[in-house]
Parts: sequence; C-alpha cells; structure tokens
Amino acid sequence: MKINKLCLVIAFIALLGPIVKAQRGGVNWTKDGSSYYLNAGGEIVTITLPKSERKTIISREQLTPANRTTPLSVRSFQLTDDGTKALIYTNTKRVWRQDSRGDYWVADITNNKLTQIGKGRPESSLMFAKFSPDGSKVAYVSEHNIYVEDLASGAIKALTTDGTLRMINGTFDWVYEEEFNCLDGFRWSPDSKSIAYWQIDATKIRNFLMINNTDSIYSFNVPVEYPKVGQNPSACKIGVVDIETAKTNWLAVPGDNIQHYIPRMEWIPNTNEVILQQLNREQNESKVFIANAATGGITEIYKENDKAWIDATDGWVWLNGNKEFVWQTEKDGYTHLYRISRDGKKETLITKGNYDVISVNLIDEKNNLVYFMASPTNATQKYLYKTKLDGRGKLEMVTPSVLPGTHSYSISPNGLFARHSYNSSTVSPVTEWMNFTTNNPLTMDGSITSQMAKQQQPKNKVEFFKVTTEDGVEMDGWMKKPDNFNPNKKYPVVFYVYGEPASQTAADVWGAGRNGLYAGDMAKDGYIYISMDNRGAPVPKGAAWRKSIYKNIGIINIRDQAMATKKLLATYSFMDKDRVAVHGWSGGGSSTLNLLFQYPEIYSTGIAVAAVANQLTYDNIYQERYMGTPFPSTEAYVKGSPITYAKNLKGNLLYIHGTGDDNVHYQNAEMLINELVKNKKVFQMMSYPNRTHGIFEGEGTSEHLSLVYTKFLKENCPPGAR
Repeated sequence: MKINKLCLVIAFIALLGPIVKAQRGGVNWTKDGSSYYLNAGGEIVTITLPKSERKTIISREQLTPANRTTPLSVRSFQLTDDGTKALIYTNTKRVWRQDSRGDYWVADITNNKLTQIGKGRPESSLMFAKFSPDGSKVAYVSEHNIYVEDLASGAIKALTTDGTLRMINGTFDWVYEEEFNCLDGFRWSPDSKSIAYWQIDATKIRNFLMINNTDSIYSFNVPVEYPKVGQNPSACKIGVVDIETAKTNWLAVPGDNIQHYIPRMEWIPNTNEVILQQLNREQNESKVFIANAATGGITEIYKENDKAWIDATDGWVWLNGNKEFVWQTEKDGYTHLYRISRDGKKETLITKGNYDVISVNLIDEKNNLVYFMASPTNATQKYLYKTKLDGRGKLEMVTPSVLPGTHSYSISPNGLFARHSYNSSTVSPVTEWMNFTTNNPLTMDGSITSQMAKQQQPKNKVEFFKVTTEDGVEMDGWMKKPDNFNPNKKYPVVFYVYGEPASQTAADVWGAGRNGLYAGDMAKDGYIYISMDNRGAPVPKGAAWRKSIYKNIGIINIRDQAMATKKLLATYSFMDKDRVAVHGWSGGGSSTLNLLFQYPEIYSTGIAVAAVANQLTYDNIYQERYMGTPFPSTEAYVKGSPITYAKNLKGNLLYIHGTGDDNVHYQNAEMLINELVKNKKVFQMMSYPNRTHGIFEGEGTSEHLSLVYTKFLKENCPPGAR
C-alpha cells in the first residue's frame, strides 16, 4: 500500500575499523574514506577529496567485452577490499518493484581482463552477486538457488539445488520484499568459508490470479504468491552452507517458522556467529538471537514487547571489540539508541530526551560520538545531530540552524568528509562536499549557501501551519494559496492525503505544494492546495503519536483529517466550503474514499487511485502489523474499510486502478464497484489494463492519467475565486 517504496532498500550497517557508518546516502566511498567511486561517462573513476582529483579506475575499453564495440551499461558496481577487481551489474530486469535481476561481469583491473559471471545461467537471471571477503570468489542467486564461482578457475558450484518457483533460497517472496524491504537474502561469512542465507518456503501460499486480456488473443492468468490478511505467512528459516561441501546447517531458531518472521540477519564481524531478529506473527514481540554457525546452536540475548507493533531493525553496529552492539528501539516512548551487551544483560541509553532518532548516519567509536538525523522541535524537517556514544553527552545540532528544511548526509568511513544535501519548500535540492571535521564546505563556490544565492525564490511560497482539532490533536500541514490571492474571495480547496503509517506528506521539502497529477498549475488556476499529517503518520513526534493508529486504520486517521479540515474551513473565510476535494494514491486512495464516504458533509469531490477498498484483501505482514491479526474477529478491518461506508457517498467520486496491480489488487475496485452499484451510487471509473501499482507502464499512460484527473477535478470542483 506504499506508492513510493521503490527505493527503500535496507542499508545494513557494517563495521569499518574504529568508525562505523550506517547509511551511504548514495555515495560509493572507498575503503579509506578519502575518495569515492563514480560511474561517469561510461567509465569508473575515483574522486579524491578535498581537491576532487579524478582518476580513471576502469576505462570504457576495459568495460567493453570481447567481440563487442560498446562498453557495458553499468547499473551499479562494487570493488574488492584491495581494489584490484570490480563486479559490474548490467542488463537488469525488474522483479516486483526493483531491478534486482541482471548479468554480472568481473573486471580484473590488474590484468585488464573482463569476464562474465554465471555463464550457462539464463540471461539476466543473476541476483545480488557479491565478492567473498577475501576476493577469491563471487556468490549469486539464480532461479532461487545460490551459486559460488571461483574467480581463478572459473568453476561454478551450486550451493543449493532445491530452489523452485516457490522454494526460495537467497532471496525473498513478494511480501517479504514489499513489507520488510528484504531483497538480498544471503551473507558471506567473514572468513569466506560459508554463506548464511534465508530460505522462504512459499509452497503453501495461494496464488492471487491477475488476468491479462491485452497481450494475446486469448487471455491468461498472471499468478502472484500473495498471503492475504489471515492467511499463514511463508515458512522462513536460516541456513549456513559450507562452500567446500555445499552442505547446509540449519540454525535452530525457536518457534514455529510459519508463525514467525526473520526480517534481519547478519554475521557478527570476525566471528563464526550469526545474529538475527525474529518477530512473531503479530509483530509485537521482537527477539534477538546469536547462533553458532558451525553447530546451529542458538541463544536468545534480547527481547522486547509492545502493545502495538515493533519494526524490523536497520542492522547491528558492534562496539568494544564486539562486546556490545547499538540497538534502536521505541520502548521508552521515543525512538532512541541503546548500547546492549553481547549477552543482553546490560543496557545503556545513548540518546536521551523527548525526541526521535530518525536514522543513524555515523558511529565514531574512536571519538565516542554518534551522528544521527532528528528534528526535536519541528516534525516537518530533518537535521543532523550528535551526542556522546557512552550516553553521557548532551544533544548537539550539527546542521547550521540558518538552513531550515530537510537535510541528509553521507559521511565517509573515516569521518573526514561528507556529502551534505539540503532542500526545503522554497529551496530546490542542493548538495555540497564538506570537511566533516570542521563542518565547512570544501569550496565556497560549491557550498550550499552559494548555490542557494543563485536560485530564484518562488513568489508564491508554501505556508506551513499547525491546526488543533476539536479532539485536541495538533497536526502539521502546508498550504499553497493561489497566485494573486485575495483573502476577501473564496477559493476551492484540494487536500492531498496519505494517512497511513508508511508515508509522511506534510514535510518541508522541495515539491511541497505541487501536485504532480495535475495537468497545469493549481496555484495559477486558483486552487488552495493543502496536506496534513494525522496521527499514525511516521513523523518524529514520539511512539504514542505513531502507534495511536494501531487497530484504527480507517478510523482515527480519517477523523483527524476530517476534523482538521473542518477547523480550517471554520477558521478561514477564503476557503469555499462548497468546493472541497480530496485525493490520494494507494493508502492515500483508501483515505480519500473513507473521507468522502464517512464525512460527505465536508468533502464534495474525491479522486482515489489504487486504493485498498477492503482491508481484508491486503497482504498479511502490513495489515496485521498495524491492525492486529484478524483472530478471533475481523471487526477492526471491516470498521476501517471504505466499502463499509460506500453507501454514504453523496459527492463526486473518480476511482482509478490498474488491472495488473500486484500490490493492491484490482479486486478492490470490483468490490467497491459492487457496493456502490448496490446502493445506486453514481461515480466515475478509470481502469488501466495491465498497469501495476504505479500506473506508469505503456505509452501515454502517465499523461493520460493526469488529463483524466485534471478534467474531473475542474468539472466537479471548479477552480478560481468567487
């Protein structure tokens, strides 16, 4: 139900000497942190800081296979620790949301040799290829089996042989990828002698059958293994396979492997031990285990419970010679960092106060510092902060306070340099390279402030506001007023909603106040455009705010939005109560339907795209996480579903859905249509054959969607002052 989750790949944390960093932010740093790699002009280069000196590592000629005239189109690449070999990813194909299948080549930089990996395997079938730590081998997944290839001899060995369409080794099924961000499903051991991997048994998961009516004379089914609400998940287990013998030793993880999830697993650095997180079916109990890879023996070292849900971790950072690790949790009411001893018996709170750690950027053990994103006073923005790693420090803001908005940082492994990116509702994205130790840009010409000075400030700026509902709930929002606004006239109001725990909409970012679906300029045409974040939105306002939506999706978030709208309409006379529209996509489409159906006296027009009309049709991991399992009752699901209230429709509804949506199935559209027809409710419908959740495939699709959206809005919620 998350439209913008295409690029959300988990950045697992790796130990890099005395300094550990968590999120690369797109920068491919060299191991020593003084340079970064770049794919530029068809060749791979390094840029050495602070002078940005460029050096070609692999030329176009070296990337050109024998008997070809053009170099490989490099999608991504990785290098061995010693920098002598590069693994090139090319010829990629999409699997669900990501281009995670393709071809791999090894460029031997020393010997100027280019060799394809996985010869004999089907074209574009290799997944997640990676060098062994010693650089002598490459492992990869193909057709749900794991293979290892010796670089010296070229010998290929199958480490698993039982992989099928539904027995999945080294990668994941649809729902693990969609809801846990799990794609790459295997990890090399530190000594390069074994591989730990997930095995997902989806053989008992029922197919959801989509129908393709347009690609041949006779229609055909498109099956998706998809566990719906109330259906058992795929069975999951962790194995460690020996490279020499190809024998797998299964870890003795306690509990039913069908009624538990294992969303995270890594090797503990420089050991023969694996650490993993296990969540129960309800996702309100999290356990951390350490397993001996040789014996399979396992020990529980940490446990946490929550009345609502617990998220999967972003990884483990090890400290003090692997005697402690850093753990992120909401158990004290805010997202904070703890140091946990290896045996789990000692905990030290690192970050203290009534604020949330949004994400970790750098852990500098040598200097006793941790850097992280947070926003203690404004949930619409993000800044870099630091504090002492031993828990004895104060919260210190690193980002200059003169740059209000949203920031991100990619910090080099040695903590000397960083790429700092900044944007806001009035500043288009700008980036500077920094000396991180002095917090200064490397050059003034390339600084953020210098680049901002060259930007033209928008004349009609987005306004940020807070609104307190009659329930005492204070919500953040932004408002874009029409050009040449006259407060003595009345204007139509269009609300953009998401409303569920997967997305924030009222952030202070470039693009706030802009509607990408509208064919034209809403402000120029005379619309007021607004978005607000209700309770349950993933914003840094504490766990109570975020988790108040538990078992209340479709109820509490909808009331918050409606009551905030009601307050705005009562407060501002320039808002036309007779011209109020709402739109959203995916979870936002669901919110749109619920607002239109539950509060028809407020909203007269709604445009819902790819909405979940019936929560019982969605996948079990997402829906059960936020709504609880449907055992013994489905009452909460029914109460929060738009189809329950479809009979109340009074206004104008446009419903849009792709028939090939493997995420929110088209059956939602048909169930909703049936309910509206039964209750004699007139509405408009636009279906897009074989389009997926993003509705972008096919020539002219995006433009057509925009035209349909805009025509309906203008006809039913006319623009302009009155």
